[in-house]
Amino acid sequence: MKEKKNPWVLALLNRLEGDKVIWMILMMLVLISVVCMFSSSSRLLEGGRTRVDIVRTQLMVVAGGLGIVLILYNIRSIEFFRKVSFWMLPVSLSLLLALRVLPAEGSICAPNINGAHRVIEIAGKQIHVLEIAKIAMVLYLGWALDAFKNKRIRWPYEELWQSILYIYLPFVAVFVLVLLSSNSAAIMIGGIMFLVILLGGGSKRDLGVIIAAAIVLVFICFGIYKISGGKYCERIGTGISRIFDRHDWERQFLENPRNSTAYNEAKDHLQQGYSAKIAIHEGGILGKGPGQSTQRYIVPDMPSDYMYSFIVEEYGLWGAILVLSLYVSLMARGAIIARDIGDSLYAKLVVAGLCLLIVGQAFLHMLVNIDIGPMTGQTLPMISHGNFAFLCFSVAFGILLSFSRQARKRIATETAKATPIIEDPVRFEKDEL
Repeated sequence: MKEKKNPWVLALLNRLEGDKVIWMILMMLVLISVVCMFSSSSRLLEGGRTRVDIVRTQLMVVAGGLGIVLILYNIRSIEFFRKVSFWMLPVSLSLLLALRVLPAEGSICAPNINGAHRVIEIAGKQIHVLEIAKIAMVLYLGWALDAFKNKRIRWPYEELWQSILYIYLPFVAVFVLVLLSSNSAAIMIGGIMFLVILLGGGSKRDLGVIIAAAIVLVFICFGIYKISGGKYCERIGTGISRIFDRHDWERQFLENPRNSTAYNEAKDHLQQGYSAKIAIHEGGILGKGPGQSTQRYIVPDMPSDYMYSFIVEEYGLWGAILVLSLYVSLMARGAIIARDIGDSLYAKLVVAGLCLLIVGQAFLHMLVNIDIGPMTGQTLPMISHGNFAFLCFSVAFGILLSFSRQARKRIATETAKATPIIEDPVRFEKDEL
């Protein structure tokens, strides 16, 4: 009788080390992204492109992302990541400052896109600086807090100045530089950095000083925006105006004649958010089915900013729950890895920070899609359209899988060294009889 072989998928999973649940979550998110890119928006079909072209491009991005995951997954040294993490602060600051000083046009430039400088273009290729800063600052703060707690910082000698120069000053500097480019990204990155510092043992007093300093700097930037007549710090003015905007756009839409200037202005302001809610409503329990979305023709940012609404419209409540459960499961697995990784504070903080970043951005995206909170422009990690963001989050997953590999190895080693409670089960049973 021939031995029954395992399916090739199970055989492949058995060969993979690390947390297999995270592997499954990653593969599920990747598959959902490929399926959704095929039918999410007609906007991606510009320039004579077909849906096959879109899927082909997405598959190439996925292949690149999985390549990054495998490279990082095969790095078996936490110490290597710790040493590299020190350089993430100068990398982040250099790129963020480049957004401020580079010209808006040229072979190397920082173009103004929708009133903000967020990308660096080099020979037509874009580097999305804010996506890099998200991952980089989690890694850097993991290094800084670990070095501070374990007294690895050699200069300055006073602990107060160490915490200011290596932890709090970098936090404030990066937050302000990101704020000049994107309010939502500043909230996202600032919030994650704050949580990492909190998890790393930051005192309540120091964290309060950070919050107070950030608020003061925001109002200083707003003052510069007002004094300059909107010429400088324009993103600050945009963000504050969104928060305190009490204009009734619905009333303006209903009370003005169709196709009038006021009517069209209100329509442009309301259209995307309302269409996203319509998509969720029409999805129902089972959804319309793959490729049957109608709101994709109305919402131009459907494949990026409103991807969750699109998933609900085509796949219904079950699709929404599936995506939600994947991110929740990632957070749960991250907690297990952080517990099993050992005594390395750096590894614990990086795992917690990266999981909070991925899951936090996913929930922020979902809340905007169901009209809770202002429009942020944050994508759904590993699913929404955005090649550079996909590759950056692939870095995060690669690091998580590498650290989970080390955690499983540590558990296996300690288990092998442990003395069993019952050394000889057979002899124990005989003695009992």
